[in-house]
Amino acid sequence: MTDVATSFGSTRAYRIGSEGVPFVLLSGAGGNALSWHRYMRPFAATRQVIVLDPVGEPGCSVQERPLHDGRDWANWLHETLTALDVERVHLVGMSHGGWVALQYNLHLPGHADTITLLDPAGFGRLNGRFLAWIMMGGLAAFSPTPIRRLAARALHNSSLLDDDLVRLLRASTGFRRRHIAPPEITDEELRRITAPTLALLGGRSQMYDAQAVAAQIRAQIPNAHAETIPEAGHDLPVRCPELVSNRTIQFTAATEKQV
Repeated sequence: MTDVATSFGSTRAYRIGSEGVPFVLLSGAGGNALSWHRYMRPFAATRQVIVLDPVGEPGCSVQERPLHDGRDWANWLHETLTALDVERVHLVGMSHGGWVALQYNLHLPGHADTITLLDPAGFGRLNGRFLAWIMMGGLAAFSPTPIRRLAARALHNSSLLDDDLVRLLRASTGFRRRHIAPPEITDEELRRITAPTLALLGGRSQMYDAQAVAAQIRAQIPNAHAETIPEAGHDLPVRCPELVSNRTIQFTAATEKQV
């Protein structure tokens, strides 16, 4: 565990292992390193892992300057990794963290050996269905356990079944997040993504039409594989940790063999 200085504020980083090009894990909006607790053991069994508390999110990082756009997010990540003496990475981002991973490759190409996107943000505008899903999940987190578990099934939100993540949600209720909503990524930007990319999308994603987004990724990113997971929604990383970790590890290892 270490805190590193960036021009956007202090960033808390957790580091496990010492071998190989590391996985760098980027959480979704409102999340932090705890979001990845189910992934640390399988990922660390294969290579070094670095997981971050993003600035401006609930956690141990301290934001000192606004992040106005994708370039700022790319610069924040680059400054963090430079302070950690890391030059090459395998980025793994869920939701907003997936958008940050794409911004890093757009603005600072050549540093990410691969990108894994887990139901990433930035594909279309945030819709009312998704915002309602977020609000109802937040309300359910404060409900008695039996009601919360019923709501998890009704909302297709496995995060409500994870007691650690529910405690994080409750603790962060009073946190005021000031980041912009990720603007929609254009086809022209997707065509500029140079890193081999794996996209895993929840077939029931509340954020967008997953099949359409998968087709867009396959058509526009030069070296991309996109797959929809039928039983999952935007809760994909929580609902299917074994599937996601296995796909990510296999994809990364296969890409390294081709180099």
